[in-house]
Formats: sequence, C-alpha cells, structure tokens
Amino acid sequence: MAEPLFHHTLAVRQERCKGCTHCMKRCPTGAIRIEGGHARIDGERCIDCGQCMSVCPHNAMVVEQSTFDQLLTYTWRVAVVPAVLFAQFDDQVTERQVCRALMECGFTHLYLSETGVDILQVLGAKNKDHETPLISDFCPAAVRLIQLRYPVLLQNLSLLRTPAQMTAIMARVELEAEGCLPEETGIFYITPCAAKIAQIKTVGSTDHAIFQGVLNLDSVYNMIQSFLAKNKKLQEQDGGGAWFHFPVFTKTAVQWSLVKGECPMKGERSLAVDEMHNVIEFLEELENEEEVNLDFLELDACAQGCAGGILTVRNRFLATERVRHWSNSLPEQLPEELRIRILSYKDILLPQLYTERAKPKSALKLDKDMGKALHKLEKVREIVKVLPGIDCGLCGAPTCKALAEDIAKSNASMRQCVVLKLKNPKELNSLLRIWGERTQTPKN
Repeated sequence: MAEPLFHHTLAVRQERCKGCTHCMKRCPTGAIRIEGGHARIDGERCIDCGQCMSVCPHNAMVVEQSTFDQLLTYTWRVAVVPAVLFAQFDDQVTERQVCRALMECGFTHLYLSETGVDILQVLGAKNKDHETPLISDFCPAAVRLIQLRYPVLLQNLSLLRTPAQMTAIMARVELEAEGCLPEETGIFYITPCAAKIAQIKTVGSTDHAIFQGVLNLDSVYNMIQSFLAKNKKLQEQDGGGAWFHFPVFTKTAVQWSLVKGECPMKGERSLAVDEMHNVIEFLEELENEEEVNLDFLELDACAQGCAGGILTVRNRFLATERVRHWSNSLPEQLPEELRIRILSYKDILLPQLYTERAKPKSALKLDKDMGKALHKLEKVREIVKVLPGIDCGLCGAPTCKALAEDIAKSNASMRQCVVLKLKNPKELNSLLRIWGERTQTPKN
C-alpha cells in the first residue's frame, strides 16, 4: 500500500520574506533553501516542527488556517481540547468560562484531549514489540524526524494510540450510543502544533481517519477572547455547571503534554528531552548505540512541550505553571463511576488501542537507485573538499555539505558559492568543467 502524500501546513509569504537565512539555519532537517532572495521549503524534508516560524524576524512563515465554517456541516460538533488552551488565559478567566465560550461559539460537546491518558490506564494498555528505550510517539514532529533521519530507531517507537486519538474514539463511541449518526458527527482537534495539523490533514493517515477537522489554537484563543470581551458578565461569573462531556480527569492526565508529563507512568528510568535541536543531539547518541540505560524516552520538539508550541500566545513558562497549578486541584484517581463508564465500552475500545508502526522516509537519500546514490555520495565528498567549509549560508544552502548534495543532485551550481566566485576566474572555470557545468567567459 502506497504511503499517503504528506500534507504540509507551513508556507512562506513571499511578499514578506527578505531571504535573511534565519529560517534556513534553524531548520533541523535542512529543508529550507534561499532562492531568488526568498526562502523555499522542501516538502520531502520538512517535518512541520515550526522552528523556522519561531525565528523568522519578518513574520514571513505562516501555518495553514482552518475556518469555523466546517463546523456547520455537522449536527454534532465535538471539540477535543488540550489542557494548554486554558493556560493561554490569565487566572481571571476560569476553565469553565473557556468551555462556555467554546459551546457558545458552536460546539455541542467538549472532551479534554488528555482524557485519553485515563482511558488508556483504565483499559490497562501496555506497549508491545519495541526495542529499549521505548520512545514516545506523542510529538508528531519528533516522530517524523525519526522517520527521516533515524529510521533505525523506529523499532523503539510506541505503538499505543496517543491520548488525543483515544479521546476522539471514546467521544464517537459515546455519541453513537446516544443516537448521534456518525455522518452527522464531526470531531475537531484544537492544537498548538503545526505538525499535528499536518498529520490530521494528511489523507490516509491514522489521525485523518479519526478527526474530521483541526483548529489552530491561536485562532480559537482569539475567538474566545472576543467572546469574553463581548460578554463581560460571563467573565465575572461563569454560572456553574459541568461543561465537559467527560467532567473529571486526573492530575497525571492534565500534566501529560508538559515536559516530563509522560515519564511518571513509563518506568523507573525515564528521560524527557525538549526543543528540537536538543532532541537531535540526543538521538545522535542513541543511534550511535551509546549506552543510555533508559526505559523510556519522551521527546518534545517544542521547548517546554506543548506549552511552547508555535501556535500558543502566552509565555510558555507561565502557561506551564498554570497547567500545573490546575492539576493540583484534580484527583489522583478517576472516580469509580467514570471507570465503569470507560469499561462499559471495553469491547469496542480494546481493538483500537494500537497503531501501525511508522515507516521510514527516503527524502534524505541522494537517489532512489542505490548505484546512482553511491556515485553521487562520492561526488559529494569530492565537492566538499573544494568548498570553503565555513557554512556561511550565502549560497542559499545551510551548510557547504548541503550545497554539495544539491550540486550532486543537479539542484544547484558551484557558482552559488560566494567564496569560490572571489577566486581566480580560470580556477573557477576549471572546477565548473570538472563537475559538468558550463564555464564562464572572463570579462575584459
């Protein structure tokens, strides 16, 4: 079966891009080149981590925006809400007020995304068929990074569904039990993560089959703020009542998306690594078979986990503090009636606990044909010897090695190297002839 064509959500606004190279130098997979004075994203290398967007000084990187119009096509509209959404507001805005605003803006049912943690625990879900250390599959950018750069570690990835997926499955099962028709029920995920949007919008993916839509957290935040501003009495008094369809969650569940949120449930020797470049540094050691003596590894592409997602609006440290503060008011264990409620759907939920193992991506290969790839690899080695090795980025590639690879694949020219241009024209022409490019006629 063919791998689904990945749907990327990050794009460059050409009219704002200055070609400053900040994004190119920050990209962890070398997916960005500067061409014609503007950034270009290579879709085969991009993992939608949003690092480029976080460092762009010109606001030229954007994430695909979904509209609320798609909600209107469904009779029953379910929002799967992450805990980090509530953390975007200051303490004067309660969790219940945020829920009330979501209901007023069009949703009919609300489920906390992290409820899936409790569902998995009640069902006794255990990981199986993996190498040690077990690597969390919660962060979609980290998973795609492993697919691209560290395919040997795919055997370490967890096969358990993510909490958000289990929450969505539980929501659909419950609504169908209430008589809601499947075709009239839309489940929408609110996320601070560009990589998660890409996953859900990729036709044929696991997430695409579960969620009918995905909404950017910053757009939802602005909608709620607007609603609260127009309804100040609501902001002063939330009126009581339980707004979540699944009204109680545990402390452990609410902390799940924070750094070290997964570790308490995953073994004695667990480690959390956040921020993409730290993740890469650690995976390099793991791939080189360094002795780490770990049971579990939690990887977060964003600093401070989901609280630092590129679609959040509040300082990530303040957001983290609010989630932890909220969690301290929650029980350690689910009430018995909610455990019974989950177990009543056990026969339906148990067959859906696991996903298929992620497959490696071949974007970083020089050629699909192994013989040609080896020839190009040798060509890259020879070109690197000629290039200055200063990784200045003025050629439009992040490193001299990246430029050499582009040249070997006929996607770039030796002429792009500014340092070589400053050399004697005859010497440059000699290099051009070696690599099969047209020489330049020296000007008088």
